Amino acid sequence: MGNLDYLKLKLSKDGDHPVPYDDGDLAVQESKPELKRPPMYKVVMLNDDYTPMDFVVEVLEAFFGMTREKATRVMLTVHTEGKAVCGVFTRDIAETKAAQVNQYARENQHPLLCEIEVSGGDGD
Repeated sequence: MGNLDYLKLKLSKDGDHPVPYDDGDLAVQESKPELKRPPMYKVVMLNDDYTPMDFVVEVLEAFFGMTREKATRVMLTVHTEGKAVCGVFTRDIAETKAAQVNQYARENQHPLLCEIEVSGGDGD
């Protein structure tokens, strides 16, 4: 609003009688918006008996930015425990990453599958 502190408005009937106005100042305090963290979702990779381990490592590197070492560890977790968390993201990003992995796997004739789960919020 610049230098405009308040606006005084005078009205009159027939131009003869000014209508009294309130000269009181109105104090307006800006409130900070209350921001909440968005709910987070885990992208979970599921094990299958057909997708080659090196393809899984390639996917983890390409879609989740993992180093070869970390991708290998996650791949082994998927293989031995049946599933593993690839990353934790907001819902839109998690859905997109899971869909990209699933599509890429299909394009390469592999049954590899990722799904999303609500994160417990403890940095899963």
